[in-house]
Amino acid sequence: MNEKFRLLKSWKFHLAFIFVSIFIDQATKIWAVAYLSPTFENPLGRIVHVIGELLQFRLAYNYGAAFSSRPQDILPFLPPTIFFLLISIIATFVLIYFYRSVKRGDFLVRSGIAMIMSGALGNFADRMRLGKVVDFIDCDFPDFMMARWPTFNFADCCVTVGVALVILSPVIYKLMQYTPEGSHDKEKCSDKK
Repeated sequence: MNEKFRLLKSWKFHLAFIFVSIFIDQATKIWAVAYLSPTFENPLGRIVHVIGELLQFRLAYNYGAAFSSRPQDILPFLPPTIFFLLISIIATFVLIYFYRSVKRGDFLVRSGIAMIMSGALGNFADRMRLGKVVDFIDCDFPDFMMARWPTFNFADCCVTVGVALVILSPVIYKLMQYTPEGSHDKEKCSDKK
């Protein structure tokens, strides 16, 4: 079973994943700006219905952080670009430290960290390039949650799935009947023998 996930355990695979994800994120955002921006014919911008009103592409810009929050208001004397640069640098070093502290066999957590990093760097690239984040994926969920989910992008998807992998990895491993090398459960099993 362990040989089956050898590729997913490799730091080279995770590094390649980060670069490919950033490329996909930036390419889709460039497409969104080029295709969905307001024009003379469409002064409000073009909307592409993928699955009716449930899933559509509609251009939006986020000048803040997640869900358009403005954490830079905590330090109002810093320009937003400098604030997000500092936050991104700190977050990158924390994620690298976290990645290195996780056992190599714990491929779900390491993959999740790589996904979080790729999403954070993708949105950071927007902030450095444009001073804002390009969002274009617009989903509707059942009305009991909210009127409409905030518009997001590929980088946001990477962060969300990455966080879910990190949090849910013990449950997923249990369902897979997989014990990462170097984990406490594996040590307990070897002690019983």
